[in-house]
This record gives sequence, C-alpha cells and structure tokens, in this order.
Amino acid sequence: MTKIALVTGGTGALGSAVVAQLLADGFTCHVTWVLPRELEHFPLGAQVTLHQTDCTDEAQVQRLYAGLPQLDASVHVVGGFGMATVGATTGAEFETMFRLNAVSAFLCTREAISVMRRSKPGRIVNIAARPALVPTGGMVAYSTSKAAVASMTQCVAEEVRSEGILVNAIVPSTMDTPANRASMLAADFSRWPKVEEVAHAIAFLVSERNALTTGALVPVFGRS
Repeated sequence: MTKIALVTGGTGALGSAVVAQLLADGFTCHVTWVLPRELEHFPLGAQVTLHQTDCTDEAQVQRLYAGLPQLDASVHVVGGFGMATVGATTGAEFETMFRLNAVSAFLCTREAISVMRRSKPGRIVNIAARPALVPTGGMVAYSTSKAAVASMTQCVAEEVRSEGILVNAIVPSTMDTPANRASMLAADFSRWPKVEEVAHAIAFLVSERNALTTGALVPVFGRS
C-alpha cells in the first residue's frame, strides 16, 4: 500500500533532506512552498506533489489537508529564526516568530490528526530547537516559540495516544546548512549535526519501525 507523507517547508535545507529520505523509504511526498524562489534550489520538484501554502494561514492549511484522502506521516519543517535581546524585540516581531514556528506547527498538527482519524493512524513530527530546552540568551522570541512547539507536541501526543497517532518533536541544535555557515564563519562546522542526520531521526519517527514512541522531544545536538 502506498504511504503518503506531507512535509511542510520541504524545499529548505532540512526539508529537502527529509523529503529525499522519505522518498528513499518509499513514501509518496507532498511538499509545501510559499515563494517561487524556494523552488529554484529544490532538486526534487519532479518527484513530489507541490502545494503553494502559507502554513500560518488557518484556511490555507485546512484546504491543504482536506485534499489528502490518506496521510501516514506529517512533518512540519516550516519555521523561522531570529536573534535579538529582549529589549530589542518588538511585540510585532515576537508575534511573527510565534506564528512562523508555533502557530504553523499547531495548525498542521491539528489538521494532520483530522486526516489520520478518518483514514488510519499515522505519525506526526514537529521541529523544536535546542534553545527551547536549554535556556539561551539573545533569541527570546525564537526560543519561546520553539518551547511552545515542544509543549504543544507533548500535550497533543497525550490527547491522541489512545487513537494510535504518534506525535513527536525533533530538537536539533544549529544544523550544518549553507546559511548557518555563512552567518557563523568562526564556528566549528564539524560539531553541527548534518541535515541528513536530522532527517534520519525524523524518518525513524514516522516509520512503522516506531511502534511506541510518542510525546518525545528527541535531541539531535551533534557535538555542539
């Protein structure tokens, strides 16, 4: 039987690695995007079904998931990052980061559960971040929004545990991506987890090999 996966934000560095791994594992993949430039560096466009969707928009997310007759795996990579001290963070900036990370993950998790309830139980993975678990100064909006993702994941996992729907979150540290290398030239890149390594962890959580794990916050810190 065909396995169906949806990867939001699947055109980015981590998203592309997740999509590649799921395709290799036999999934048929649906991938969201927003801006045309995202597709310019996405090499897997011909192998997936693409959906232009703003995952912070409730109506768009509802339409996206309603069009899926079956869903075995939903991986929510959409998000944003920003660094600023508490004094330099405006209310608007805080709200924007919260929408990009927490609201998008919540909407997609909720709608994924809706599809899985009417088809068959599946597996959901959200993306938290190390600052959500390890207090980190200078990125209060980002850290708080990712902490909300972690809490939401655990709460929802308990709510749907009896239905056989497994909900987990991956918690990476700074990942080895071109953008991160460019912004932190003095860093030791060898200590960062590779996006392919993070994708492997996600692939396990959405696979049938994961029969029990739910409500977990899985650290993927590398050596950083």
